[in-house]
Order: sequence, then structure tokens, then C-alpha cells
Amino acid sequence: MKKYFFPILILSLALFSCGQKDSVKPAAPAVQEEEETHSELISMTGEQIRSIGLQTGIIEEKQLTASLRTTGALRVPNQNKAVISPVYAGSIKTLLVQPGSHVQKGQVVATISNPDFMRTQEDYLTVNARIRLAEQEYQRQQELNQGNAGALKNLQAAEAERQALHTRRLALSQQLRLMGIDPDKLSAGKLISVLSLRTPISGVVSTVTAKMGSYVDVSTPVAEVVDNSQLHLDLFVYEKDLNKLRNNQRIHFTMTNNPGKEYDAEIYSLGSSFEDETKAVSVHARVIGDKTGLIDGMSITALISLDKIATPAVPSDAIVTYQGQDYVFVVNEPGAKKEATGHGHDHEEATPAGETVYFKKVPVARGTTEVGYTQITLLQEIPANARIVTKGAFFVLAKLTNSGEDAHGH
Repeated sequence: MKKYFFPILILSLALFSCGQKDSVKPAAPAVQEEEETHSELISMTGEQIRSIGLQTGIIEEKQLTASLRTTGALRVPNQNKAVISPVYAGSIKTLLVQPGSHVQKGQVVATISNPDFMRTQEDYLTVNARIRLAEQEYQRQQELNQGNAGALKNLQAAEAERQALHTRRLALSQQLRLMGIDPDKLSAGKLISVLSLRTPISGVVSTVTAKMGSYVDVSTPVAEVVDNSQLHLDLFVYEKDLNKLRNNQRIHFTMTNNPGKEYDAEIYSLGSSFEDETKAVSVHARVIGDKTGLIDGMSITALISLDKIATPAVPSDAIVTYQGQDYVFVVNEPGAKKEATGHGHDHEEATPAGETVYFKKVPVARGTTEVGYTQITLLQEIPANARIVTKGAFFVLAKLTNSGEDAHGH
């Protein structure tokens, strides 16, 4: 009997050991599942939460000024733009401005020369001399006619000649003034061969197209000047939003390619027809305040302030930007269950030092900002009454960026 005891004992121990291994195996997937869930979260201990002063609260309904986001471009009215061209053809003798130069109305921007300029002046001086003779002849014929010593037709011929010469002088005088020459200051010894081109408006020189010595005529622009003082926005608003707008409504806008600085504008005109084949209507707004850096033709993104409405909002510090997207951090369950339910309570008061709390970043669309709160639209569903980080979100973001997307604090 003893010879069978030890083999049976060894077999029983082996079966018992196998049974233990089989009973332990099902617990492994639960641990793996928990780690995979936590890998998408940012973790912090109660001690870390206290050290940064992190606070949480819920998304609140706030009475904020609603806004309408739209796009458009900066425009300068045509009456505030000028193309400087010569009235008479000639060669560029001097260029006195360059792009970016500030000019005042009437300032000389270039000079042109042409020997033909002196011909008009010569004609004017000749006509003046002939008029003096014609006046004398007319007076003589009047005296002869009064003494019945002269023929009436001679008096009539003298009067016609006198009137024709006066008309000719008036025409030449107007030509000289168009050339920028004062006919009253002309003398036989001081004829002008160089004409000055002057800007008709004040502003900034946007382009200079002529070159030294180049030949220009009435169809050749020498330079262009833009007066940005009347800069305005051309916005495109869809038909469904048009009834929300009115004159004198305030607009905040930024450059599409440089959103760092904000400017202000005010609506002064609402379009009455659709643009091209779209359902968009043009809305015009004048830029008010600082216009530094604004140029005709720039693309802009505008936020039009509407009436106050109740809208989901969070403290502005609760929103962080990561890789070009705005986020809020939501306290993940079950940690949220241990939170106080009051608004703005400190997380550190409800979380023991050794306990780990997980936070999940949730994408949002940022809206208008007022009195320290910012309107948000959740781009991902979260539980009702979920708590978010209202103070210290920057430190949670730092924990995320320092640890990488898969950091979970283990």
C-alpha cells in the first residue's frame, strides 16, 4: 500500500496547483481594462491639487451678450483712393515719394518735363499781346463810327476779333491751370518746362509705378495714394442672421492671419441685395479707434455683438488651448462623486492627500467673453452636472504636455 501513496500524493498536488492557476487568470483583463481607461486621462494626487490651488465647478448658465461670427475684408471707399496721372504727357524728371510715404493734399509727388509745355505758355503770352492791339483797334473804330468817318462793318470786325481773342485767352488760361501754372504769374522771360504732379488727397502712397526718365501720359499712373482714415469692413452675413443686425451695432474683429490683436468697428449700412449667387448679404461697418497695421484688402474674422441671452459659460481661466484646439478639463468619475457640489469649491478640500483624481480634456468652441466668463459649446458629450476645472486648468495642461498624451501618473 505504501508504494502507491507517494505517486498519488504527487498527482494530487499537481492537480491542485493547476486549479489555482486557472482560478487566478480571469482577474487579469480587469486590470488591463482599468489601465487602458486611465491612459486617456490626466491624473493628479490630492497633495498636487492642494499645492496648485486647483478648484472645480459646473458649467453655468450666464446672461452673456450673444455674438455672431462672420468673415469679410477691409475696404477703403473709392473716394478715399487716388491714382496720380499727368494731365499732359512728358518724361519723369523727379520722383519725390516711395511706397509707405505719408503725403498731404496738394503735395508734389513727382515732376515731368516736356518742351511742348512752353508752347501753350507762348500761345498765351501771344494772345495777350494781340488782345491789347485788338482793344486799341476796337476803340479807334468806335471813335470813327461816332464821327461818321468809319464804316460800320469795320467796327463789327474789330469787335469780333476782340471777342475771339478773349475766348482764346480764357481757354489757354484754363489749360495752364490744369498744368499747374498760374497764368497771372507768367512773363516772357520765365517760361516753365517742368510740371509738378500733386496728390489730390492726403494719405499713404500705396504704389509708385513710374521710373525716373520714363514717358508718361494721361493713361499712365505715376503713383497711388490711399486714405485709411475712412477704412471700413465689408462683412458677409447670411439671410437667416440678417434680422439680428442693426445700425450702430458694435463689432470686434481680428486679422485672419494675425489673430493676436483685436479691433473695433460699428455697423453703418446693411445691404439690400444678395452677393452674386449666394444667400449672403453685404454689411458695412466703419472701423473706430486704432487703425495701426490695417490695410485695404486684408481678410478679417469678426464677432458681432447681439442681445444678452442665457448661455452655457465657464470662467475664462477654465479654457486652455492645446495644439490649436480649445479645451476644458472634466473631473472623471468616480473622483467627481467625492466632490463638493457647491459652485467653485476647492478640490483640495474634498480629496485626501493620497488619493488620485483623473481629469479628461473635452474640446469646446469658444464664444463671447464678458465679466470674466466665456461662452462655450461642448464638442463632446459629458455627463449632466459634470464638474470641470475652473481654476488651475493651466497646471493640468502642463501636466498633460510634460507627460505626453498617454501620461496617467502611474
